[in-house]
Amino acid sequence: MGWLRRLGLSPILAAWVTLLGGILVFGGLVTAIVFAVRDQWDELYESALEGFEELRVWVLDGPFPIDQGLIDDSIDWVIDFLTSAQFGSGAIAGVSAAAQVATGLVLGVVILFFFLKDGDVIWEFFLTPFRGAALARGRRVGRTGVTVLGGYIRGTAIIAAVDAIGIGVGLAILQVPLWLPLSVIVFIGAFVPLVGATVAGALAALIALVANGPVAALIVIAIVIGVNQLEGNFLQPVVMAQSLKLHPLVILVALTAGTILGGIIGAILSVPIAAVSWAIIKTWNASDAPPEPVADAPPPDPEASAAPAAPGEAGTEGR
Repeated sequence: MGWLRRLGLSPILAAWVTLLGGILVFGGLVTAIVFAVRDQWDELYESALEGFEELRVWVLDGPFPIDQGLIDDSIDWVIDFLTSAQFGSGAIAGVSAAAQVATGLVLGVVILFFFLKDGDVIWEFFLTPFRGAALARGRRVGRTGVTVLGGYIRGTAIIAAVDAIGIGVGLAILQVPLWLPLSVIVFIGAFVPLVGATVAGALAALIALVANGPVAALIVIAIVIGVNQLEGNFLQPVVMAQSLKLHPLVILVALTAGTILGGIIGAILSVPIAAVSWAIIKTWNASDAPPEPVADAPPPDPEASAAPAAPGEAGTEGR
């Protein structure tokens, strides 16, 4: 929005360009995922059957053999649950939840449009009752929140893109089915700090295990670990140094609280909210005015230093 406004576009035109551009990018990404899943679904289904059979044989003949009757009972339990009335009611509840999500998505798009178009005007409206130092503090808080949140989102997007590209290239070289959707899942999962990319990488390893065998799964795990080490030790300190200065324990606590309170959405939003809150606390009592220069001591007066000594002071040094 700021870049388009600096080019001379009006706020409403810049908002439309930004919103429609985002929808086109997101829609194109979803379309690519759907086509990739559709084209590789039959292959993945056959590979999954073969992988499940190999896994069953390994469980039966492995170092810790499990009784075949226990496996059959587990399969029967899953089939009974899928055909039960409880699963049907859950599916109906899922349809209702999907309708609520769709309604919330439409409302979110409308609200996002007005935030893009009039975000600065809305904040200035909230600051109208304040004067003097309180007004300066409100404007300072607004600038800090936007700067820190924007830096966090940009930094996280860069790190997520590196994770997705690194793991996705490895999956494509290993010819793992659905490597493109898995790369997108890695990208989205990276927005959940500490655990998101790891869980997405574990899902990719599971698909590789089912479709390509244990050797490919071990290679995928090695790729995921290597990419995460590269991100944590080299990329993240450089990219996130100026936008997220939080201790890992604070991140873990915020992530846990957000997950408990808001589920997946809470896990995604908890860390940036914590970062913005801490930045606001640090700048709450800061001053916008530059520090006043310290006045230098006046130079000595040469006439005063050359003045004759007062009567009675002569010969003091001799005494």
